[in-house]
Amino acid sequence: MTDTPMTPAAIRAARAEHSALRDRDFADKFSISEGQLVAAYAGQGVTRISADPDGIMPRLAALGEVMALTRNRSCVIEKVGVYGNYRSGQHASMILNDAIDLRLFPKHFVTAFAVERETDKGIKRSIQIFDAAGDAVHKVHLRDASDLDAWARLVADLKLEDQSQALAVEPRKPAEAPKGNPDKADALRAEWAGMTDTHQFMRLTSKLKMNRLGAYRLAGAPLARALEPAAVNTMLQMVRDQGVEVMIFVGNMGCIEIHSGPVKSLREMGPWQNILDPGFDLHLRLDHIAEVWAVTKPTQRGDAVSVEAFDADGALILQVFGRRAEARDHRPAWNAVVDGLASLIAAEMA
Repeated sequence: MTDTPMTPAAIRAARAEHSALRDRDFADKFSISEGQLVAAYAGQGVTRISADPDGIMPRLAALGEVMALTRNRSCVIEKVGVYGNYRSGQHASMILNDAIDLRLFPKHFVTAFAVERETDKGIKRSIQIFDAAGDAVHKVHLRDASDLDAWARLVADLKLEDQSQALAVEPRKPAEAPKGNPDKADALRAEWAGMTDTHQFMRLTSKLKMNRLGAYRLAGAPLARALEPAAVNTMLQMVRDQGVEVMIFVGNMGCIEIHSGPVKSLREMGPWQNILDPGFDLHLRLDHIAEVWAVTKPTQRGDAVSVEAFDADGALILQVFGRRAEARDHRPAWNAVVDGLASLIAAEMA
């Protein structure tokens, strides 16, 4: 998409006729971006604000309790808490506290809006941030306990002079296809086995001209073991039933949001598996899962074991690790859960 095929007025008229659709579903139906849909209401409950995370993030703490939402095409994560402890960085920033744990990549924070929307339950307020393609990077939804005076100050401080209802967007970048380098397979396995920190993995694959999924396919067990697509749902059920605390990472190019703790309530609805816990919701499209890997990365504190799901295009949907809390190390129990998940080859041979 380079320009919207619909004028802002046409977008608003179509939205009135399809008010039951979620914003993203409406945008897909009419071949526009979600950012273009929101922009069409500038001056009508929507205010364009600076998208600089150093401007937005430090001001969010004053709002008090809010809900943080991050999504990709196949998974949505929502956490309730306060945006305390913001740490700025040129290439990566973060919010880090017990409730809200985010990794932010500022170059993808291109457009932002303060949104006030009338609903059956009253006015709903949110901060919505979009990338160059107009896809949502991160959203902050106010709750009943949020501070509206702080909201008004935030909007006034960050409001832009440009309040245009039209939003130009760039073409959406497709997911990178799995990329391996068979000539470097031995080097991959050797350097992987010698890692001391999980963050070394992406530098390793980049050096060898590979990406995450390509490296998994090439390395093979015991470093990376292919699982059945259904293993993700099985894993969530086992974690819930056994009380194992985990870390769940869900993200897109601009933001990764992390849940650390238990999974208590699962509710499957159609293609969606939903975690519906106090302060934490997750919505996962099981039918989008095309490839799953159990991955082991050595660290100085012992192996970091994860279950990672990818869609048919090779895009990462989510990652799940065992959690070590102050009171208890859940990783041995988590490792046992992962060990019990059926390998894809074993399932095909059965």
